[in-house]
Formats: sequence, structure tokens, C-alpha cells
Amino acid sequence: MAFSELTGRRIIITGGASGMGESLVRSLTTMGALVVSMDLSSKIGQDIVTEVGAKKFIEVDVADEGSVTQAVDVACVCLGGLDVLIHAAGIAPSSPAQDTSLELWDKIFSVNATGTFLMNRAVFPYLREHGGSIINFASGAGALGLPNKAAYSAAKGAVLAWTRTVAQEWGSYNIRVNAIAPAIWTPMYDKTRAEMSPEQLSAHDAYMAKAIPLGGKLGDMAEDLVPVLAFLASPGARFMTGQIIAVDGGTLMVR
Repeated sequence: MAFSELTGRRIIITGGASGMGESLVRSLTTMGALVVSMDLSSKIGQDIVTEVGAKKFIEVDVADEGSVTQAVDVACVCLGGLDVLIHAAGIAPSSPAQDTSLELWDKIFSVNATGTFLMNRAVFPYLREHGGSIINFASGAGALGLPNKAAYSAAKGAVLAWTRTVAQEWGSYNIRVNAIAPAIWTPMYDKTRAEMSPEQLSAHDAYMAKAIPLGGKLGDMAEDLVPVLAFLASPGARFMTGQIIAVDGGTLMVR
């Protein structure tokens, strides 16, 4: 088997109805992986799975323990086991730290941090016998902080700590646990740009040009994100665990 071979790899992808998760469902299915997509948006998620010929779509609330347990059980029966979890589901509301309500804080943590915990824990029984790969979605905000996204940054910091910890605990089961910190151009980012005034957009683009050494703008999902995830999901990454891989053009240069 080639180191980057994905044919027949049994993969769960959360957040599969939009953005980076959708791109991965489409791309990894095309590469020959057996993909189960999960998301809250059932109509869109099902349409994508039907269009690309993925194995199955399952509606899931990653912040709900019962929903996660049931969804993972159904997925693993459908796939006949599991090799890889790509946990891309997440939310990123903005709020100045001093204006962040407890309700918003809890919502962001329930999806981004608790959701990561629940999904990782739920797939563990299916990976412990033969090993496998878990790829969590973190963020540079979790390492450096991000103004107006204090709760999001804190939740992603929790994802980083969780990933590094379970990588140590689950290594004896040959389970690899890594995280990516992506800075990728998505439809959500298009909407954010559309809401900016011409002056705000100009200032934003000038900042990005300085902040991102490679190209001065966010990366492309198909060309910059998918190849990295395909590698991490493949046998070629068999000796990598506990790593935070920044796919961001050089914005976050940390180990």
C-alpha cells in the first residue's frame, strides 16, 4: 500500500455539510475512502453524500453525548469498523471578552471543546484493537489568542491540550491523535468579507498580506488543506502523534 493511499480507509468526517468538512467529504471519497459524513444540517449533508457517492450521512449534535454515541455506533456498523476520525465540526462566534455572556461561552465550549471530547471518546472503542488516526480541528487562536474571539480561542486551546494528552494516553493502542490549525478560505469567510465596508476590507487585506508569509491570504481548501488531511489519514503518517500541524501559510510558527 502506498503511504498516501486512502482506498478502502474507513473514515468519519464531522461538519460534513459545509466548509472544510464538506470539501473533505468530497475529496476523500473521490480518493477512494469509505466516508460517513456527520452534521446537524441533514438535508444539505445528505445531498452532498448522495452527489459524491459517500457511504452514508448521519445527523449528529456533537455537543450531545447520546447523539454522538448513537451516530458513531451507526457509522461503524455501516463501515464495518473504523480507521480514521476527522473532527471538523465547530462554530466561531465573535464577541469582545467583556461582553461575552455565559450562554455564549457555554455554547462555544459545548460544540468546540466538549464536541471534540465526545467524538474522540466515542470512536476509541472502535480503534483500540487495531489502531487508527484521529484528526481534530484546532486553531492558531488556541495558541496565540484572537481579539473578539476569547471564548473561541479558549475552547480551541482546550482542543490543543486534549489532543496532546490523549496522544500520550492512547499511543499504546496505536491510536494517533493529531490536530490541524487551518487558515483556509471558506464560504463562511466569503460571507464575512461581504459584510465588511470597503475601508474595512482594505484594512483586513493589508493585515492578511503581512500576517501570512506565503501568499498573503488564506489558503485554498482543495490545494492546501485536502492534501495535508489525506496524508494524516493515511499510513504515511503512522509515526506522527500529538502534533499540531498549522496549515496557514506560516502564520503560526510553533512546535
